Amino acid sequence: MRKNVEAKIIGLASDHAGFEIKEHVKAYLEARGMKYKDFGTYTAESCDYPDYAHPLARAVQNGEVSRGIAVCGSGEGISITLNKHRGIRAALCWIPEIASLSRRHNDANILALPGRFITPDEADAIVDVFLTTGFEGGRHQRRVGKIDLAQPDAPTP
Repeated sequence: MRKNVEAKIIGLASDHAGFEIKEHVKAYLEARGMKYKDFGTYTAESCDYPDYAHPLARAVQNGEVSRGIAVCGSGEGISITLNKHRGIRAALCWIPEIASLSRRHNDANILALPGRFITPDEADAIVDVFLTTGFEGGRHQRRVGKIDLAQPDAPTP
């Protein structure tokens, strides 16, 4: 069962390859009266996704935004970058079912979209599921609790 979207701020980020879908997602959120904070990029000119992923991840970590949506060409690079941050669970989703599972079972807090491989209508469906699906907790909470390392790996001599 889907929950209503809470009135919180959604963080957005993309590189040049994800810019078009990010702009579409902004319009989608605006049409639903949802607030967002755009961490860039602000044009379709070539740029580096980590420059936008890191500020989004920090904003989710510190509670400045409740969840995030990030887009790059494949969704992989931005997802990998986001997941370097403690407490971030970015899920690369290309269909609504994956978005649902990522929320229900993994408590994903950032949705990563493959901008070159989905249509705006597909993005709408995925975003809707991501923002309206809750975390099931229970046995999944135990697993999510094992994701972050207690401390960073020590360098090998």
